[in-house]
Amino acid sequence: MSLNILFAWGLAASTVVVHAVGMALMLKALSRWALLSQTHLWAIIRRLVWAACYLILLHVIEISIWAAFYLWQECLPDLETALYFSGVTYATIGYGEVVLASPWRLFGPIEGLTGILMCGLSTGLFFAMVNHIYVAAHTKKASDDQP
Repeated sequence: MSLNILFAWGLAASTVVVHAVGMALMLKALSRWALLSQTHLWAIIRRLVWAACYLILLHVIEISIWAAFYLWQECLPDLETALYFSGVTYATIGYGEVVLASPWRLFGPIEGLTGILMCGLSTGLFFAMVNHIYVAAHTKKASDDQP
């Protein structure tokens, strides 16, 4: 059991590292492209769609890491089941028709908690982008209104 807990914490740490690196690369790209200073409607829509797709891809990669572990340890019978279980657990949907056997069942709550934290980080970053766009648009409008 203690080895399983170490594996679970290792997976959680790996997930956080992947997410941190992915978010850092995203922030670097956004600042390099100066995407957050544009105020045209289609530019805003483009960058928000890009950010959402990028963040979803990041989560899919993280879900796949957990699924690969479940396959490697033969916790689940096939790739589809492992990805499905990992996805509903990570996103805390938890339908419950696929569950891990007794020696592995502590992985579910740890993956769920990790997924909630990573989704929270993504939500925070997305909110920060929208806030930055809002401030840039209103700053531009205020400067345009000056005589």
